[in-house]
Amino acid sequence: MAPWPLIVIAGSTIGLLLGLFGVGGSSIATPVLSLLGVPGLAAVASPLPATIPAAVLAARPYVREGEARPRAAAWSLIGGVPATIVGALLSRVVGAGALLVGSGVVLVIVGIRVVQPIGEDARTLGARRRQNRAMLVAATAGVGLFTGLLANGGGFLLVPLYLLAFGLRMRQAVGTSLVVIAVLSIPTLATHWALGHVDWSVAIAFGAGLLPGALAGSHLARRFAGPWVRRAFGTFLIIFGAVFSVYRSLHG
Repeated sequence: MAPWPLIVIAGSTIGLLLGLFGVGGSSIATPVLSLLGVPGLAAVASPLPATIPAAVLAARPYVREGEARPRAAAWSLIGGVPATIVGALLSRVVGAGALLVGSGVVLVIVGIRVVQPIGEDARTLGARRRQNRAMLVAATAGVGLFTGLLANGGGFLLVPLYLLAFGLRMRQAVGTSLVVIAVLSIPTLATHWALGHVDWSVAIAFGAGLLPGALAGSHLARRFAGPWVRRAFGTFLIIFGAVFSVYRSLHG
C-alpha cells in the first residue's frame, strides 16, 4: 500500500472535486485508493468517515447562498436512507471486484449525458417532475441502493439526477447533493463499519486531506459559471471512469 502522505494528497485532490462538483467522495476515492494499493472492500468503505464532515463543510457556502434545495434534499433522503442500508448489506454478496469495476462504468455513463446541453424545456419538465414526490423518492431510492453497494455518498449519481431529471441548475444540483451526501453517508458508514470493511489508518490519512480540500473546492466553485462546471464535471467523469474501468478489467 502507498505511504500515508500519498493518501493525504489523494484526499486533498478528491476534496477539491467534492466542493467543486458535489462529487468526489467515495465514488472517486474508491478507485484512487485501489490504485494506491488499498485492498478491495477497504478501498470501498474507508473514505466514508471523512466524507460526512467534508460534505457538511462543502455544503455550507451553497446553503448560505440559497443554492441548495432543502425540500428536494429531504424527499431524497426519505427514499435514499433505507435503500442505502439494503445496498450496503448486499455489498458482501456482490463482491469487491464487481463493485470497483461497476463504479468506473457508471462514471462513464453519467458523464456522457452530463456534458450534453440541457435546454430550458428540459429544465421546465424537470421542475414539474420535482413536484412529483413519489417519483423523487423512487429515483433517489435507486441512487441509495447503488450508494450502499459502492459505499459512497451518492453525489456522482445525485448531481446528474438533479440536473437531468429534476431540472436543477449546476450549483443547485451540487448544493442539494452535498446536503444529501452528508446524511446519506451515515447509514452507509454504520453498515460497512459493522461489517468490518473500514481501515481506520487509511480513513484518517484520507480525511486529513479531504476536509481542507472540500472547503477550498466549495469556495473555488463561486468563480466559475454553471455550464462550464457542468461540462468539466461530465468530462472528468468520462475520462476517469473509462481509465479506471479498463485498469480494473486488466488487473482484476
